[in-house]
Amino acid sequence: MPDFSTLILFAAAALVLTATPGPDMLLIASRSISQGRTAGFLTYAGIALGTYCHALAAAFGLSQLFLTVPVAYEAVRWTGCGYLLYLAYKTIRSEGTVFAPASTLKRLSGRRIFFAGLATNLLNPKMALFVIALFPQFVNAESGSMVVQMLVLATILNLIGFVVNGAVILLGSQIRSRLSSMRSFPKLPQYMLATVFTGLACRLALQTRN
Repeated sequence: MPDFSTLILFAAAALVLTATPGPDMLLIASRSISQGRTAGFLTYAGIALGTYCHALAAAFGLSQLFLTVPVAYEAVRWTGCGYLLYLAYKTIRSEGTVFAPASTLKRLSGRRIFFAGLATNLLNPKMALFVIALFPQFVNAESGSMVVQMLVLATILNLIGFVVNGAVILLGSQIRSRLSSMRSFPKLPQYMLATVFTGLACRLALQTRN
């Protein structure tokens, strides 16, 4: 178990990182605006679980695969890119409008929204490299199990992320309520969400390991 001063230092670093707008925050915000508060929290829950998975992979040395085998990095990167484009396509092709009671998009199950957040996080190799770069700086071999320490750090990161992204979700739901009165552009949030998925796919496609 890391000592208290180490945990405080990591918490400060985590706060700066989570408060900086990035792909996860953008996805959570767009989900909240297009599909509501519950969808936003489910998306974050999927992303948080993905963080635990990356932490475990780093603890067991699996994430090192991306550094030593470039093909593995590229395979995950392009799979993630294709998945995001698929989500964009499905969003655009959904029947009905986002705010309509019978909307297909609105009827998406919580499970699908959760796993979309999880898959988006897991299929981003940059997240694995981020965990490899940051977490070991706050881990001490003399402080006990490496796995336990990694999970503790992931928990701190997720708790801080919950507070930061929770505020984003609540703001997004307020924006959603304003947009619901816009009858001229009923599918605007739907197009916004598809644009976010496409943008994230392009960002992932242009990423390198450096």
